[in-house]
Amino acid sequence: MKTSIMRTLLLAVGVSMLSYADELGDILSTKKSMIFDYQMKTNELESDQLSKSWINPINVRYSKSYSTQFGDTRDSSNFTVSIDQPIFRSGGIYYAIKYSQALREANTAEIELQRRTMIADAVTTLFNIHKNKLQQKKMKYQIKNDQIDIRQKRDSYNAGLLDSSFLDQAIIQRSQDETTLLELELGLLSYQQQFALLSDKDPQSLKLPTLKLVNKETYKNTNLELYRDRQRALEKSHNQKVTWAKYLPTVSLQGTYIDATYANPVFSSFEEQYYNYGFSVSMPLDINAFDDIEASKVAKLQAEVEALDREDTVNQEYDWIVNNLDILDRKIALARKDEKLYQNLYKITSNLAKAGEKTTLDADVMQNTLQIRKLDQQIYTIDKQIELLKLYARMAK
Repeated sequence: MKTSIMRTLLLAVGVSMLSYADELGDILSTKKSMIFDYQMKTNELESDQLSKSWINPINVRYSKSYSTQFGDTRDSSNFTVSIDQPIFRSGGIYYAIKYSQALREANTAEIELQRRTMIADAVTTLFNIHKNKLQQKKMKYQIKNDQIDIRQKRDSYNAGLLDSSFLDQAIIQRSQDETTLLELELGLLSYQQQFALLSDKDPQSLKLPTLKLVNKETYKNTNLELYRDRQRALEKSHNQKVTWAKYLPTVSLQGTYIDATYANPVFSSFEEQYYNYGFSVSMPLDINAFDDIEASKVAKLQAEVEALDREDTVNQEYDWIVNNLDILDRKIALARKDEKLYQNLYKITSNLAKAGEKTTLDADVMQNTLQIRKLDQQIYTIDKQIELLKLYARMAK
């Protein structure tokens, strides 16, 4: 079936979620994209072949023979065309075609799911590259605060106002933060390598997509896993009918065309052309028929339950991601609230520093913390996009 439900889904409402994101559909390397293209083409060809498998081949045969039985050489030739074609299998032919169509759709959904997952992996890695760089900036501001903290505590320790343990803790904290920065730098190299394995694009030249949340009904209607499992259930349902039909009567047409030539130097040579045709009715009596039919029935029931279970999973996935997005929105709101607070504190501290009541180091701490909370908002925004990508990976575009 050239025009199918699957192709309709691939053009469905899921686009509203990914208005820009699907421009990154070509983010995969050329070789990765070619692999999926070949998989799709193979699926199409195999499905076409399966849908016509009920049509038996036409047998064409030509033979030529020689004989010296009576002293002289005699030859004969024979050209034969024969068919033995079932035209009725108690519904088996119809359901075999429907089975091949459902199998095609299920395999198409599976291949598209794998492609979307790989694209989502590449885009997630792209997000993580940008997130990592923001985290490094954040950690550098934190290390600046650590250095200020060490300087202030060292002065207090030298003045006998502070115990050495406080200074030790400040030094340890700076060391830990510097170690974290090194780990982030190592993590960035890892993300860049992962991206290079999936894409031949320059991550610096790619614009990050902006994804939006779709409603649950849209997500369910375009969910590739759910569509695939429903097609698997439909495939098993048609296969059960095909299995049942195997053990019912089959009507077949037979026909043969023969064109023969007999040459003989003693007797006259002659040619003949004629047809043989007829029909047959057959029905197998197989001791395993009942078990075979029951096995196909069980397979159908299992696939139907798996499709229902997948629907529950899809609902849970959506709810889980919505909850995660809600938490991230609250984190962003808190970071924005802190940003305003530190803006005020920075102004106050700067004024006090000018008046000589605070040091410029105190103002620097407020400024660094202000920048940290701004970066936190950007990091949480990227985390939201990564959560939405989990939906994208399972949706038809």
